[in-house]
Amino acid sequence: MKILLRVLGVIVALFFVARAVAEPFVIDVTDASTYANDWGGPSLAGVLAVHCGPGVLAAMFLYGSVVRWRNSRKPEAVSSGR
Repeated sequence: MKILLRVLGVIVALFFVARAVAEPFVIDVTDASTYANDWGGPSLAGVLAVHCGPGVLAAMFLYGSVVRWRNSRKPEAVSSGR
């Protein structure tokens, strides 16, 4: 069950990251009418915060998870006893 929840968490996080990367290309940032009615609108900063913010947080979560996983797999340093 724990592995299933981790896999689902990674899938959701990757979705948010992909959505954050795609959002600036999906909307026309030079035309306010393309994003005025979106969540966070009518300002561009609000739209990008609402649509890209979760992706940034998810990327930080994934990075932290990978770093923690790599650190837990490092072998312990063996002291020579001198």
